[in-house]
Amino acid sequence: MKLLDIGEVADRAGLPASALRYYEEIGLISSASRHGLRRQFPPEVLLQLKLIAMGKAAGFSLEAIAGMFGRDGTPNIDRQDMHSRAEALDRQIRELSVLRDLLRHVAECPAPSHLECPTFKRLANLAGRRGRSDAGRRLRKQPRA
Repeated sequence: MKLLDIGEVADRAGLPASALRYYEEIGLISSASRHGLRRQFPPEVLLQLKLIAMGKAAGFSLEAIAGMFGRDGTPNIDRQDMHSRAEALDRQIRELSVLRDLLRHVAECPAPSHLECPTFKRLANLAGRRGRSDAGRRLRKQPRA
């Protein structure tokens, strides 16, 4: 098995070497040996780093991600946690879609002033009165001016 030097892993993963040292310190990854003072990693670390990056992008903390790996570094993922995170992302996507639609309406509204636009006023009132998710449901139902 050819080991990868920490510099090569950092380059291929697009991470600073300090992040790799930190990930090793908290138990997310493990070096196989050292060549002088430089850590050497097995090639599988690149897949682990991709999984860590996906977990971070999905909003998991490094502590939660560490709990997703078994002692041998293989994934040990709680499927219910994944379902819960996917549902949270779905909510966020809906909220961001509503915000996108509101911004587009503001950009394309033919009214001389947004304060004169009845759709803008209605959307602003809904957004101001309701919580994010409730406003999101209502904003999507509103016709465009």
